[in-house]
Amino acid sequence: MPLRMSTLFLRTLRDAPADAEVASHQLLVRAGMIRRAAPGIYTWLPLGLRVLRRVEAVVREEMDAIGAQEVHFPALLPREPYEASGRWEEYGDGLFRLQDRKGADYLLAPTHEEMFTLLVKDLYSSYKDLPAYLYQIQTKYRDEARPRAGLLRGREFVMKDSYSFTVDDAGLDDAYEAHRAAYLRIFERLGLEVVPVKATSGAMGGSRSEEFLHPTEVGEDTFVESDGGYRANVEAVTTVAPEPLDEAAMAALPAAEVKETPDSTTIAALVDVANDLAPRADRPWEAADTLKCVVLTAVVDGGERRQFVVAVPGDREVDVKRLEASVGPALGVVGEPTVEAATAEDLKRHPALVKGYIGPAGAGEIEGTPVLGAEGSVSGLPLFVDPRVAPGTAWVTGANADQRHAFGVVAGRDFRWDAVLEATVVREGDAAPDGSGPLHSRRGMEMGHIFQLGRKYAEALDLKVLDVNGKQVVVTMGSYGIGVTRAVAAIAERYRDDKGLAWPRAVAPADVHVVVATKGEDGVAAALDLAEGLEAHGLTVIVDDRAKVSPGVKFKDAELIGVPTAVVIGRGLADGELELKDRATGEARTVPVADAVAEVVAEVRHGR
Repeated sequence: MPLRMSTLFLRTLRDAPADAEVASHQLLVRAGMIRRAAPGIYTWLPLGLRVLRRVEAVVREEMDAIGAQEVHFPALLPREPYEASGRWEEYGDGLFRLQDRKGADYLLAPTHEEMFTLLVKDLYSSYKDLPAYLYQIQTKYRDEARPRAGLLRGREFVMKDSYSFTVDDAGLDDAYEAHRAAYLRIFERLGLEVVPVKATSGAMGGSRSEEFLHPTEVGEDTFVESDGGYRANVEAVTTVAPEPLDEAAMAALPAAEVKETPDSTTIAALVDVANDLAPRADRPWEAADTLKCVVLTAVVDGGERRQFVVAVPGDREVDVKRLEASVGPALGVVGEPTVEAATAEDLKRHPALVKGYIGPAGAGEIEGTPVLGAEGSVSGLPLFVDPRVAPGTAWVTGANADQRHAFGVVAGRDFRWDAVLEATVVREGDAAPDGSGPLHSRRGMEMGHIFQLGRKYAEALDLKVLDVNGKQVVVTMGSYGIGVTRAVAAIAERYRDDKGLAWPRAVAPADVHVVVATKGEDGVAAALDLAEGLEAHGLTVIVDDRAKVSPGVKFKDAELIGVPTAVVIGRGLADGELELKDRATGEARTVPVADAVAEVVAEVRHGR
């Protein structure tokens, strides 16, 4: 049976809702496909649900093609497995936690590594059972602090997550490549350009990691690529660092010297003062010659605020997201803390820090007393440095005393640090770490992410099998996710114009939209006859048979809903003709009623 607009549960809107920030959100609501239930939570209406199910079907077909088998876990899960893996605490405020009437702890699952692991542990015990690829398409929950952009970043969303279980790393490599190839086929079928980029694993853990980013200006991710083929999320870019000097070479460098530098609390002011009071013989001082020490706060689980200092070249800006991806282990905390600028209250806890004149000698791991004439006690804060602060590099930096900076401070000789972290914004033109040329930045939206998890979760949950020699070995795992509801939004964002949505055929809510633009019963009868003929060929049809709606409104609704092929039953019906229109191009042609079924089927199946 066709979907008849006269009875379809649908109300289109002429105007976008006030809370819709991006085009996909606006159009999905206006076209009657989703409705907001709460911030970051949406109800799927009949047409939107059809699109979602078609996206799911593409994902299922490609996952089944690599031998993956579908399962389905509950969304409400007990605390214990997540306690065992450490993620009950690691997820922090992002986890929806709740208790049942008996006081037992549960969570709404943000992801299901633990459950997949325990399922395989329950059923499999031998290498003969492996490899196993399992997947599900299921609703996930994350308590986003700032849900935005409709389906692009919500608190409830549908995700395809799959996991591979193999005896060894070679099996993991095979599973990873199989999933990678499947992902490329999925996104090609969905009509979404994606760029696989090197990524960090974050709270998931694991080694090899790639994101599949859809290039778009509304994307929340930034990735870089070089002309030579290097591609990475900015969080995963490794900085090309200077060659370090050995201790003898560092010792031969001139000693550091503290100078009065009045009113130089900014890098620009410091450069001006340096060129005025201590001009160089070879060239002027530049911001890149200075080392700024930025005090930041990591907000860890439970809300604890832990300050640290990061030292970066003065011409560089700190990238908080890059720091968040790596500072957790450096601070010895579990998970990925939130990093923000230190507040005035944070700084009051460390009176030895002299605002505007902070230097590494009073901030990091110091042996003995401060070496640059700093006044007051050493702050004792952890000091992290950007990779450009390599042993032997010399800097102008704060002397930890008001109105004073130190010149010729040598990293590794005059100060040490607790860890080297990727801490600065990746800039256009920076060198690719593989030597393939300068980097160029693009915005992208994460559509999928694949990880080589290794044995992290298998070890935590004691997943072992007997190998070919009869010895117990820990199973090796891979994790592979696709944002299904996000894919719907990304497709809507990509395939649209000033009139509305223009879905690709693979995911459209129907194959054909028949618009009855005549008065009387003849037009409706012709539309239903046409729909019956099309459905006999396996096509899905929407018929706009609304009696008291003008043809102009029907045309606007058809353009807004975005079915790829439209058939208009208008005045030409009296002459035995219909109009066939292509939504994407706007091209229209007249076809005889007698040939309409064959013409429309050919249009849908063969693109003509």
